Amino acid sequence: MGYVLAFAGSNSSTSINYKLVKFTSSLINGHEVWLRDMANSPFPMYSEDVEKDSGFSNSLVEFKNEIRNAKGLIISVNEHNSYPSAYFKNVIDWLSRLDAQFLVNKKILLMSTSNGGRGAIGALEVAEKMLTRFKGEVVETFSLPKFGENFDEEKGITNADLAKIHAEKVASFVNSIS
Repeated sequence: MGYVLAFAGSNSSTSINYKLVKFTSSLINGHEVWLRDMANSPFPMYSEDVEKDSGFSNSLVEFKNEIRNAKGLIISVNEHNSYPSAYFKNVIDWLSRLDAQFLVNKKILLMSTSNGGRGAIGALEVAEKMLTRFKGEVVETFSLPKFGENFDEEKGITNADLAKIHAEKVASFVNSIS
C-alpha cells in the first residue's frame, strides 16, 4: 500500500494519453508509482451474459485490487467523438460490476490530451462525472491541447504556460495524498 497507480483510458499501443501519464508519473516524488499500460489489458465488452457465463477475469480482479490499494490514481482519458473511449467506459463498467465501491475515497489526478485544440476536454468532463459517481475524489484535472505541438517524449510538456499549470496540478495531487 502507499503507491500511486497511473494509467491511460486507452488500450492503444501508441496512446498519447499513456505518454502523458508516463511523463506525469516521472514527476511524482516521495511515492512509489505503478505505471500500467492498458494496451496489455484486454477486457471483453461488458455484457450481463458474459458476466453470467464467465464471471470476472483474474486480470480484472488484479486491476481492481491495484486501484483499491493505491494511495491515489493518475488517469488520462482519450477522446472519441467528444466522449471517453468505449474501452475506458468498458473498464469502468466491469470494475463497477465487480465492486461498486472500487473508487471510494480514492484521490485522482484526471487528465486528457488530444492533437486537437480542445485537448479532449469533452472526455475529461464526462470521465470526471463517471469517476465521482463511484465516489472517487478528483483532486485536479488537466487538459493538454495540441499534443503533437506541446509535448516531446524526452522533454515533456514544451509549452511553458501549460507546463507550469501541469506542475501545479501535479504538486496539488501529491499534496493531497501525502
